[in-house]
This record gives sequence, structure tokens and C-alpha cells, in this order.
Amino acid sequence: MPRKAGSSRARTRKSASARLACHIDGCTRTFPNRSGLTQHLHRSHPQRHRQPQAASPAPEDANRVTHSSVDDLADVAFADLGLGDSDVHPLVGQSEAEEDYNEARTGWVEGGYRKAHQLVDDESEEECRQRWKRGPHRDFHPFMNAIPCDEQGNDLPQGAHPLPQVGSTTASPGDAEDHKWAPYGDKTRFSLAEFLFQKVEMSQPDINELLDLWSADLERAVSEFASSHDCEYDPDQDAPAPPFVHYQDLHETIDATQLADIPWQCMETAFPGDVPADAPTWKCATHTIWYRDPAEVVKNILGNEDFKDEFDFTPYTEYDATGERHLRDFFSGNWAWRQCDTISSDPDTRGSMFVPIILGSDKTTVSVATGNNEYWPVYLSIGNVRNSVRRAHRNAVVPIAFLSIPKSDRKYDNNAEFRLFRQQLFHSSLSAVLQPLKEGMTRPQVVRCCDGHWRRAIYGLGPYIADYPEQVLLSGIVQGWCPRCTALPDDLDGGDAGDRDQTLTDELIKLLDSDCLWREFGINDGIVPFTYDFPRADIHELISMDLLHQLIKGTFKDHLVEWVCEYIRRKHTPKRAKEILDDIDRKIAAAPSFPGLRRFPHGRRFKQWTGDDSKALMKVYIPAIREHVESDVLRCLTAFLDFTYIARRSDLNTRSLIELDDALTRFHKYREVFRRAGVHDTLSLPRQHSMVHYREMIEDFGAPNGLCTSITENRHITAVKKPWRRSSRYKALGQMLLTNTRLDKLNAARSSFVASGLLEPKRRKGYLDEDERGDDGDDTDDDEEGAVDEAAQFQGTVSLPRQPQPGYPSSPDDLAVHIHQNDLPLLIRRFLYDQLHPTRTSSHASLEDLPPAPHHLDVFHSAAAKFYAPSDVSGTKGMRKEYIRSTPSWRKEGPRRDAVFAVKDKGETGMRGLYVLRVILLFSFDCDGGSVPCALVEWFSPVYDVPDPETGMWIVEAALLRSGKRERTVVHLNTLIRCAHLLPVFDEEPLPFAFHHTYTLDCFRTFFVNKFADHHAHEIAF
Repeated sequence: MPRKAGSSRARTRKSASARLACHIDGCTRTFPNRSGLTQHLHRSHPQRHRQPQAASPAPEDANRVTHSSVDDLADVAFADLGLGDSDVHPLVGQSEAEEDYNEARTGWVEGGYRKAHQLVDDESEEECRQRWKRGPHRDFHPFMNAIPCDEQGNDLPQGAHPLPQVGSTTASPGDAEDHKWAPYGDKTRFSLAEFLFQKVEMSQPDINELLDLWSADLERAVSEFASSHDCEYDPDQDAPAPPFVHYQDLHETIDATQLADIPWQCMETAFPGDVPADAPTWKCATHTIWYRDPAEVVKNILGNEDFKDEFDFTPYTEYDATGERHLRDFFSGNWAWRQCDTISSDPDTRGSMFVPIILGSDKTTVSVATGNNEYWPVYLSIGNVRNSVRRAHRNAVVPIAFLSIPKSDRKYDNNAEFRLFRQQLFHSSLSAVLQPLKEGMTRPQVVRCCDGHWRRAIYGLGPYIADYPEQVLLSGIVQGWCPRCTALPDDLDGGDAGDRDQTLTDELIKLLDSDCLWREFGINDGIVPFTYDFPRADIHELISMDLLHQLIKGTFKDHLVEWVCEYIRRKHTPKRAKEILDDIDRKIAAAPSFPGLRRFPHGRRFKQWTGDDSKALMKVYIPAIREHVESDVLRCLTAFLDFTYIARRSDLNTRSLIELDDALTRFHKYREVFRRAGVHDTLSLPRQHSMVHYREMIEDFGAPNGLCTSITENRHITAVKKPWRRSSRYKALGQMLLTNTRLDKLNAARSSFVASGLLEPKRRKGYLDEDERGDDGDDTDDDEEGAVDEAAQFQGTVSLPRQPQPGYPSSPDDLAVHIHQNDLPLLIRRFLYDQLHPTRTSSHASLEDLPPAPHHLDVFHSAAAKFYAPSDVSGTKGMRKEYIRSTPSWRKEGPRRDAVFAVKDKGETGMRGLYVLRVILLFSFDCDGGSVPCALVEWFSPVYDVPDPETGMWIVEAALLRSGKRERTVVHLNTLIRCAHLLPVFDEEPLPFAFHHTYTLDCFRTFFVNKFADHHAHEIAF
């Protein structure tokens, strides 16, 4: 049975880490005051000193309740779980995958090192061994190495500077002011155009009204100036004008922008066969496809100087100091490397730059109130830009086409001929739109790159982003089959299925009739995928992962959540089942506040679920259902969430992939509980089956979050939905295309002005999903948290605001009375003693030995935590900011005192290296000429020395004194890392109807440390 943490004795705690001794490992310097230490750190350890410091435990107190006094609680808890020694969860003990990993890490026995570390095709064990010895490094493709050249394609000498571009529109220092800002004339006109057209999307009449007001105000000001200075003034000749005369002037100026000037074109097609007189309307209709030259779009992306620091020119394999392979951006995967191997077999292509064309499409509806408002946009990106850029929608995902959606009478909805026509029209349209790229797939094209150099580029069709229905259409398979493998639809996860490929499909079509192909192999032989028209392209290989529809909306929301509800209905009477579901809703609503958390104030009872609602429910669902379902249900959900959170990481290494496989094995094992309970008669579901392909696709394409349908769905907002709302709604598509063109021109102009030094770069906000944007401020905590566009040079810092909070007493004694913490001055004195005597502990010091408390304290309601969290909402360098709150009133609902992680032991990983604290007060005081930022905190201790076997989360309890009050101490702010999310360990008793989430951290004593609060928490709180 797992041992209960601290059951043998009470642990002795020190206070927070030393202030006057240098904390950098290996440095023995000490300093008489804080300023000396600060100067030393900035001078001698400019980056390392910013690491969060280990928080020493609180002083031992004779009045404190030791863990040994609650030993029975642990035994009862595990007895309730029905666990014996042999039932320990893989998260508690050691899974087979972990054993394989550990064997590989400790020696070379039976190729163990090769098993854990090798992801490179055809690599020998000796090569693997030598790679490990090299330490952190990247290996770049030796032949497709993107050698700079001139405009004629002649290689430049190594180290040559970029050549100037003939006819460049980028401003140079010698240009006249109006030419620098062409066609806008000056900064004001450009900024106003960007503000009115892009940011606030002002209507044409409102633009005219604003400009008229502007003009009238200017005329009044000039007239008054002329009168006061006895100047002659002719309103007809001397009247000043605003930056634009009217909205037409504004639009004409934007239209005159030469950058990103790629016109939309139209092609028309019709039914290719005979059309009799009584033919249905879809045979008689002309079907229109709007598109723009994808080759020009690709050139625009390649030449966008905004991407110069976030662009990969050559495929690579990346390894850390232990020799483990890392997979993150697209060019770190195996697929791009294999493509370059194939391309470079032609000597004429060597030295070129590979440019994978990433496509995505998805039907979208702009209004449910009226019909005929469906659009089918196709988006293009390239694999060279990094995932963070693609997720942030920084002009790296561009609409290139709007496909036709044939309509007909209802009686033809299931007509095989009509269905086949629609399917093949999709592929024929894609093929026609992409034809301008075809020549560049075999013959290098000289293009200008974001770093200013010319290079010879070879294009190639890359992954296609689509949900399952569109994957079926793309791959030409039958609904219910897998687009990547030949697994049978009634047992998708059973047996050894082979990979699909176009060569196999062609051979089967030659041998078998249509019925047999449909029934036995899931092949629709009436569809010819568009990839047949392009070299090196196989649609089955190019189908990408879809985190949003396969995992988040699909497996979690549509399957597991619904199955849990049905499980409860089957296990209980209808009345009791409704009571339980209501109790689950109340427990979901009781989740404490946390940065970015979307609240469910009324549980799950709303009709229209978004992907962001599903993501939010993932974070708080398991503790809410824990007492109402059996163990295997919890283990199933835990395994699935582990899989999802690992798959959503921005950086996956060898260990991550082993953990991914382990989570998938556990999920397949425990989901059988729903079949046994009669909830669902089959588990052979395409969206769940897709999980078996994730490891292979990650190894090929890098981290899945760079190829998710959430990218295209969010692009719908700016490319389809907002332009439609700005249109007159009559023949809206033409107006939408014009709006898209103007937006592209504004974005391109801004990038050019920034590159020329005329404008400062915009503050990056990272990639924002709906829940992270905080669409509804009442339901989302901390909508100002998110990305920080700073270099990831340090792990994290926590800092107080510049201005303290007014209304608090400054005296420690008065403040103690104000916050009902009478021993605050004593706690501060103990803190100061430990700061001054790092080798001693204040718990053994007499009151006479303690230094006096400071005379003046400043109080704050928040502290800003900045840390490296690339898998969450973050800047392009992976930095994220969130606020730690400690305030008596949050949104007029009640107090908010956030829980936090603090450093315990830098040598340990996961929760064994962390403390969990709760911030009661944030304050600072002056000492030795510097400000000392502090926090009054409550302590939480692990109940067991392992995570809970069912939920995979650690359980902590509030540390209590003999008096029954929670234990509190003062710690230095540099010991804190970021917010922690604590969810109550509920019992079977229903939660009161009026219970409010602001009471949660005070009313419960035992909590789960929620590792599913966000991706960073999942990576550190294991």
C-alpha cells in the first residue's frame, strides 16, 4: 500500500531562503546588504539569478498537528478505494513503458538506448551512441540546406550579406518622408487606416461622420488661430483637411498598397456529362470557385520580414544533453526530412530550400437565421514558419480559395450521382487552384526570404488540416473507416492494420469491383484525390492530427462525458440520477478561481457547446464525478486526459512519447467499463481510433498543436465571419474577398514599415482560443493574463506592482489587526531572522534574538508571475504571464486568495520538488536600501507520498496548528513560481445549492492539486 507522506515523524521546517548569501550553485560570496547582493547577481549571474529560489519549510511548532496524528485517514481513504498493494496505478508504481525507459536510460543492454532514443530512420547503434556524447545539438539536412543565391539562382559565397531587391517597396534611410510611408504619406494616415478598417471595423457612414467632425474641428481651430493672430483666412482655400476626405479615400489608399496585391480570380465549372431537358438543377447550374494564385501567396509568406526570427530553412533533428530527440516545430519531424531525401536525389535540387504547403479547409456557417449562408474556405500556410506563428494567426495562415457548395432539392440529398459529383468537384477544384505550385515541386523557384536572402525553393504538398468528415472526403474512403490505415470499421483498434497509400488503392481498384472495394476495404473508387495530380503526394500520409475534433470535442465531450451521464442513469433510478447530475454540476461550479479558467456557474446545462467549453470542462470534471462513479471510469478519464495534455504540448521528447503510449494503453484498458455497463455497445469509433496514430504523426509532423483545426476555425472569424458581417449581405462573397484583400495589404504594409524601422512591432498576444480570450468576462477568470513576447532566457519571476494598494495600515501591528492575523509582526521577525542567518532556524531562536519588525509595510492585491509555458497561451518565445491574486473582494463576489507553487527541491521533479501554498497577503518593506517583496502564506502538505491512483493527481491537506487554525508563515516572493489550482476532495454528500466558489478553499481541508488546470501544470505537478 502506498506510504502516507510524513507519517513517521513531523518534518522540521526552516523559513524562506537566504537573502544575503548568493544562491547560485558554486558561488560562495556573501554580502552585508541587499544592494550589494543585487549588484553581484546582475554582474556575475545575469540570467541564472532569476530562477525561483527554493522555499524552505515553515518553522517547526509545538502546536502544529503532525501527520502521524492522522494516519488513520490515509488507511480509510485507500480502503475506500478498494486498493491493495497489487492495485497500484501506473502513476503510483512503475508502468511497463516506464520500465522500458529506465532500462534504456541506465545502459546499452539489448539495444535499450536505441529503443528509448532513436527516432531517426536507418541510424546505427554506434551513431546513436555518438549522438548522445555530443550533448544538445541539431543535425540539419545535408543536401536541402537552403543556400542563399542571387535573383538568377546563382549561389552566393558563404557569409554573404543579402542582396538588395530590385523594385523594393521597403523604405531606405535616404527616401523622402512621403515615399517612406507610400501610399499613406505619413504615420498618422497609416495608423488611422489601420485603426478604422482593421481594429474597430468602422462602417462607411460612421467613417464619413468621424471625418466630417474632424474636418469641422480643424476648421474651427484654424479660424480661431487666424482671428487671434490677425491673419487672413479663406475657408475655401486655407481650410485644413483630415487625413482622409471620406471612406472612399480611405479605401482607395489601402487599395493602392502594392504589397500583398494578389487579386482574387474566378473559375466556373459545370456537370461534365450529358444534361437532359428534365435534369435536376444541380446538373444545369454553373458552379463558381473563387481563388488567388497560391504561388504568389507562398512568396508573400516567405518574404514576410515579420517571420525572420521564427522561420526554419532546413529540416533538422534536435537532441538534448541526454541524447533524447525533441519534436516541436514542423521541420523537426521525420516527414520533411524524408521529402528532402527524395527531392535531393536529383542533383539539380541540392542546395535548395524545401517549402511544404500546409492546407486546411472546413465548411462554416455565418448565420443560422437564414439559409444559403455556408462558405467553404481553403487556407494555406507553409511548414517553414514555426507552430507558434501559425497558432497566433500572424498572416501565416492565408485564405486562398472559396469552394463551390452545390445545392439541390431535398430528394437528391441521398442521390449517389449527386453525392459523387459534389465529392469530385471538391478534388477537381483543389487541383485546379493549386496548379500554379506544380512547376515549383520539381524545378527550383528563386524566391525572396524573410531574412532578405534569395533562395531556390522546392514546393511540396504537406499535411492537410481537416476534421473527420472532411478527412473521409479527402482520402476517398467510406464513412466509419480510417483514412490512414486499413483497420476494419467494426474493430478499428484490434488487430494489425496496414497503412493506406495510393499505390495500394490503385492496385485494389484494378482487381476488385466497386461493391467489394466499398464493403471490404472502405474505398470509394468514384473519388480521385487531388494529390494524384502532384508529385510526392499521398493523401493518406498527409492527413494530420486534429486535437479539437478528435480529442476535445469528439472523444471527451461527445463520448466520455455523455457516457458518464448515461452510466449514472443506468446505475440509478431516474430521480436519483437527476439528483446526482445536479450535484455534479454544483461541484463543477465550485471550482476555485484560476487564471484563464472558464467558469460554469450553472454547471453544464447549456445547449451550444464550443471547443473551449470542452477544454474548460476537462480541467475540473474528474473531482466532480469521483464519488458517483466506479474506479475504472475515473481511470479511463484520467488516462484520456493524460494522453490529451501530452499531445497538446509544444515540445515532446522521447519520454513524452513513451508516456503517450502508456496513457493510450491505459485508456483502451479502462474504457471497457462503459461496454460492461451497457452504456455503449461498441468502442470502435474513428475519432477514438485516431489516437493510435498520434505517435507516428508526431514523429512525422512535430507537435500536433501546429496542425489543429482550431487554427482554421479561428481563422474563419477574420476571413469569413467578420467580413460577412461587414458586408451588405447581398452577394456578400465579393465584398468579403475585397475585405480580405484590404486586410492583407494593411498587414503587409505594417510588416514593411516595422522592417524599415518606421513603426515599433506590435505587442504580441500569442495564440488565443475563445476561452483564453475571455469572451465573457463574467465567466472567465483573469482575462488580462496570457502571452508575453519576451525571450525565454529564464524559468520565471514573480514581481509586485509598482504602486501599493491604498487603504491599508502601514504599521505591522495595525495591519495585523486589520487582516485578523495578530502574530504577523512575529512572523515577519522570524522571516528576517532566517534571511540574516541562513544556516539557522528561527524556531529555535528566542524572541530577544529576533530582529525588530520593519516600521512600514506596503500591501498589494496581486503579483505578476512570468514563466516559460510554450504549450499554453504564450508569446512566440514561450513566455506566459499570469497574476497571483490575494484580494478581499474579487469582482464583487467575495475574497480571492490564490494557491501557488513554490520551489522545494530543485533536484527533484514533479510535486516532490514543489510546495503548495496559499497566498493570504502580499506585502513589501524596505531593508538596507532595497525593497523586500514577501507573502504571508498558508501551507499544504501531501496526504500520501504518491499521486491518487484513480485521478493521477496529488492530494494535499491544509496544515493545522493545535488550535485548529491553519499554519501560516512569511516567505520571500522569489520562492514562488506561479498559481496552483486546488480542487476539493468531495465526499458523497451533495453540495448545498447556494454554495459559492469563493468559499471553496476555506470550507474544505483536503484538495487535489489539479494538474489538468493547464498544460504547464500538467508538466510540473505530476
